[in-house]
Amino acid sequence: MSTDGQGSSRWFDDEAGPVVRPYAMTRGRTTSAVQHRLDLIAVVVAEAHTDEAEDDPSLSPEHVHIVDLCQEAPQSVAELSAGLDLPIGVVRVLVGDLVHAEFVHVNRPVPPAELPDEGILRDVINGLRAL
Repeated sequence: MSTDGQGSSRWFDDEAGPVVRPYAMTRGRTTSAVQHRLDLIAVVVAEAHTDEAEDDPSLSPEHVHIVDLCQEAPQSVAELSAGLDLPIGVVRVLVGDLVHAEFVHVNRPVPPAELPDEGILRDVINGLRAL
C-alpha cells in the first residue's frame, strides 16, 4: 500500500491491474456440496459436453477457465490452483460448482485404509518368485 503526497492511502498497485477478492469469485461461499471430497490430489476431468461451458451464463470466467484446463488434460485440484493462481479453497468451491453442474467429475485417490496390506503384497511377490 502506498500513499500519495496528500497522505491518502491507495489500496492497489498501478502495475497490478484490477484486483478481485477470492470471496467475490465464490459469491461469498467458503464451501460447496462436494468440497469434502476434494483433496489436493483429487483429479478433475472434463465431461464430454463441456463445449457448452462458455455459453452458460451462470458460469464465471474462472469456472470456464477450469473447464478449459481440464479439457486439455485431467488436472489435480492443486494443479488447478497453481494454474489459475487462486487459493485452494476458492478452487475447491469452483470445482464443486462445476461438479454440481455436471461439467466435470472428480476421481478421488484410494484412501490408504483401502490399499492392500504391505504384508500381502510381499507374500504375493515371494509366491511369484517361488514359481
